[in-house]
Amino acid sequence: MRGLFVIAIAPVISVMLPLAAWAEIKTQVVEYKQGDTVLEGYLAYDDAITTPRPGVLVVHTWTGVGNYVKQRTEQLAAEGYIAFAADIYGKGIRPNNPTDAAAQAKIYRSDRQLMRDRAQAGLTVLKNHPLSIDSQLAAIGYCFGGGVSLELARSGAPVAGVVSFHGNLDTPNPADAQNIKGKVLVLHGASDPYVPPEQVAAFEKEMTTANIDWQLIAYGGAVHSFTEPAAGNDKSKGAAYDRQADVRSWAAMKQFFAEIFGRSATPTTYRPPNRRLPLLPPNRSRDRERPSAR
Repeated sequence: MRGLFVIAIAPVISVMLPLAAWAEIKTQVVEYKQGDTVLEGYLAYDDAITTPRPGVLVVHTWTGVGNYVKQRTEQLAAEGYIAFAADIYGKGIRPNNPTDAAAQAKIYRSDRQLMRDRAQAGLTVLKNHPLSIDSQLAAIGYCFGGGVSLELARSGAPVAGVVSFHGNLDTPNPADAQNIKGKVLVLHGASDPYVPPEQVAAFEKEMTTANIDWQLIAYGGAVHSFTEPAAGNDKSKGAAYDRQADVRSWAAMKQFFAEIFGRSATPTTYRPPNRRLPLLPPNRSRDRERPSAR
């Protein structure tokens, strides 16, 4: 990772979240660099907590840092973490259709070192924040971001754990699993056509061979994008929202964090992200997406 530094932070914005109405969530747009590339992430934390707390890196879907990943970042802040949504693509690169999203994702899926460098740049921003406990860091990701989080772990990054929500599990470098320093939790749709059984089996073999402390929870009937309300409800397209899997997977993540950080899971009421904030234009069907690039 080369030349990373934070070059600008936007003014703090207060966000009142319904799932923790008593908490005032502060958010910041953070501009930083990886090499010569300017990136723009999104930071969230509860300012009612005055002491440092564990930090969670959040990696976006193949559409980049948008409303969905920002809401997830705010949800984590309401759970008592400092959360930072990393920007893998670069400032201003926010695909709004499947063709452009697939093209962007392919750049990084074809260059895993670049993918890892971009994720590490975001992790460094989070680690260096004064509200972070730099020895208590984790990473999560959704779809494309789930795969990025796993690659970050395979790089040997200092994270206590990583969580993949309906993410790609494949890697061109399975031997790199021996570099993983923390625990791994994969939350998977059992009927996800984009992550077929062969890919799951290869991942399980990879983790077992490297003697990693790993878990994989498969939600029966769930397909790809099961945590994204904007994915719609038509499972025949291969990607659809599943409220039960969404709620269960969030609870599994909270329990995982309680384990790796040695703290109790907070009893907050779960509410899904606002489906009125679409991840893709409403006239573009997800069944037209390219599975290998998600």
